[in-house]
Amino acid sequence: MRTGRDLEYPLPTRMSETRLTLLPDPHFAALRPHLAGHLREVAESISPANFASLLDETMKRELQYAFQQVGASEGTVWIVEAESEALVPAFNTGPDAHKMVNQFRQPLDSGLISMVFASEQTFLENEVWQNAKQDKALDSKLNKRTHAMIAVPFYYLGGCRGVISCVILQEAAAAEPPATRFDENGKARIRHAATLLGHLIDHKVLQAVLGTHS
Repeated sequence: MRTGRDLEYPLPTRMSETRLTLLPDPHFAALRPHLAGHLREVAESISPANFASLLDETMKRELQYAFQQVGASEGTVWIVEAESEALVPAFNTGPDAHKMVNQFRQPLDSGLISMVFASEQTFLENEVWQNAKQDKALDSKLNKRTHAMIAVPFYYLGGCRGVISCVILQEAAAAEPPATRFDENGKARIRHAATLLGHLIDHKVLQAVLGTHS
């Protein structure tokens, strides 16, 4: 039975959560156009040849872990190279990275990777070698057959700057396809890794531009 003391001192109710509000500092307003212009210049200065210098060990591990989780043989970060109108491997986790990174160029008007870049749509295929849109130039160079592929558009510094892909490979002469296949969960995992990497690059560049990095 409730007493007068109960009525006088009711049990505390759960306090509502305090909402965090982040607003731009008006002192920086006049600097925004200059900052935006400088960030565009930085974005344009990032090329396939220097992209890997942006990647710290945390970024590399996140990519490698994501590729391993989905069962990929290897994965690649492709960066657009405007002057050659091509996508160029700027980072690769496979044993033939030295034959790919800054050594191969995928024309923007052909191949599945270029299709993903142009459409900015995620791609998953488990019979890639049967897809008429696949450009087999890289497979021929490496003497491999791409069995399966996940490819996602890669954004950083305000734009789509390339593609992140991972593949299941087999030797070109293999008689039977590998048992491993990609699925929708794997596609979501690679999309997440690409988003996270883009955010980390944005953060790293902004810190460098503002001179706040340690």
